[in-house]
Amino acid sequence: MTSRTPNPVLRVPPASPAAAAAYFGASLAFHADVSDVAAALEAGDPGFVVLDSRSAASWDQGHVPGALHLPTALIAARAAGLLDPAVPVVTYCWGPGCDGGARSALALAGLGYRVKEMIGGFEYWVREGLAFETREGARRHAADPLTAPVDDDCGC
Repeated sequence: MTSRTPNPVLRVPPASPAAAAAYFGASLAFHADVSDVAAALEAGDPGFVVLDSRSAASWDQGHVPGALHLPTALIAARAAGLLDPAVPVVTYCWGPGCDGGARSALALAGLGYRVKEMIGGFEYWVREGLAFETREGARRHAADPLTAPVDDDCGC
């Protein structure tokens, strides 16, 4: 008799459609992607504030134009002086390998702010070819074809 190794993808079966809809619907309430944030900022008053939660050195290296700088460790002491509690906040940190955006979102939510995390962080902002600001001025790199659609429409 041969034993079959279970498929690692299906070792834990997929959730029911109702559970999946609840999970993915909730996920969208907590996250915004880089291209959606950029489109909302480009369109004018987006109805939210973008907050960079990284260190001063990281901020100087590059940040989203118009973002506020508030390192996570300083949120409790300084958020009330910088942020309007009636305006949602979109946080970000370095990138998908960093949970600093989630930590800053947690800190803000604990203070009563409505908040989302920009998935992909600053890394994907740059990789998608979006303009950014540095200590020396504005910059922009060519879009990485593996992260940004060549025809400006990924189909999602």
